[in-house]
Amino acid sequence: MNRTIATHQDLDWLLDGLVDSVPGTRNAVLLSDDGLVVSHSRSIERADAERLAAVATGQQSLARGVGQLFDGGAVHQVIVELSEVWLFIIAAAQGTHLAVVASQEVDAEVMSVAMHTLVQQVGQKLTTPVRGEFDAFAARNRG
Repeated sequence: MNRTIATHQDLDWLLDGLVDSVPGTRNAVLLSDDGLVVSHSRSIERADAERLAAVATGQQSLARGVGQLFDGGAVHQVIVELSEVWLFIIAAAQGTHLAVVASQEVDAEVMSVAMHTLVQQVGQKLTTPVRGEFDAFAARNRG
């Protein structure tokens, strides 16, 4: 059985624009704090977008741990350099992060600026609501 998980398709085109506008950019994924894909560029399949979201969430968590341990403050950006690609992760809005994979040929400074510009341009659309606690028994007792 195939299961389709909806994304914010109105944001997909913005991620496509980032991929298309910065030479060397391969993929872009917008994800929630808990690693769920909010939106992704057309250049990455849904299954790979979910894997990237999980990796990016883990990286953000590690960075937050370092910040807490050494009084470093909030995480603004995580950059991972591999032999063939870069992984860039930035906080997009409350509860949301933007992850981008790019080739080694990408200009890291240009990528960073482009990501921050994208985040500023779409501001409120990128906010993921905080999940509240749900009490199933209280809900049933009200009705």
